[in-house]
Amino acid sequence: MTGSAGLSPDLLLQGYASGVFPMSEGRDTDEVFWVDPRQRGIFPLDRFRISRSLRKTILKTPFRITRNQAFAQVVEGCADRDDTWINKTIFDLYSDLHHLGFAHSIEIWEERDLVGGVYGVTLNAAFFGESMFSRRTDASKIALAYLVTGLRSDGFELFDTQFLTDHLASLGAIEIPRHDYRKRLAEAMAGSASFGATPLPTAQEVVQLRTQTS
Repeated sequence: MTGSAGLSPDLLLQGYASGVFPMSEGRDTDEVFWVDPRQRGIFPLDRFRISRSLRKTILKTPFRITRNQAFAQVVEGCADRDDTWINKTIFDLYSDLHHLGFAHSIEIWEERDLVGGVYGVTLNAAFFGESMFSRRTDASKIALAYLVTGLRSDGFELFDTQFLTDHLASLGAIEIPRHDYRKRLAEAMAGSASFGATPLPTAQEVVQLRTQTS
């Protein structure tokens, strides 16, 4: 598809529910296309890994953590790189989804500066992770740790990461074939969860996630 013609928040949600997601070639193009990977990255919500060093950092609480307080700024932070798939069409669509209650963010602050964050889309009991960014050491890892803790508390069943990267794999993400993903997606679509239904977790609650020995 080209530009935003025919692409609406409702169609976007239909795409997620059927197992596809949108991307663009870059910030300077209007073209948006659907992606349906043969191998899909997911975070098993009971297998998130927090290293001992990350655990110490979280417990020191060097940052302030918020939820849905700066969604547009998080998306802008994710797009602030040389190579990005977030163009104006995608930015506007996800802003609309946020205002409709389907797109959410976790923000990491150092005093008044936004130094990290992650955002994604929720539908029934599935969270579709879109992107994250970090301007301080471990900021994106901390955002993910708070996100996963919250998703578990709120009753989510699926955390889709779209693709598997070395960074995500080091935190417990895995790759599964498309048919397996579609099965898990169908189960999540039959479930129900509400992002932010429980209070933002404390540092102690976050580090109670599975901790690796490194």
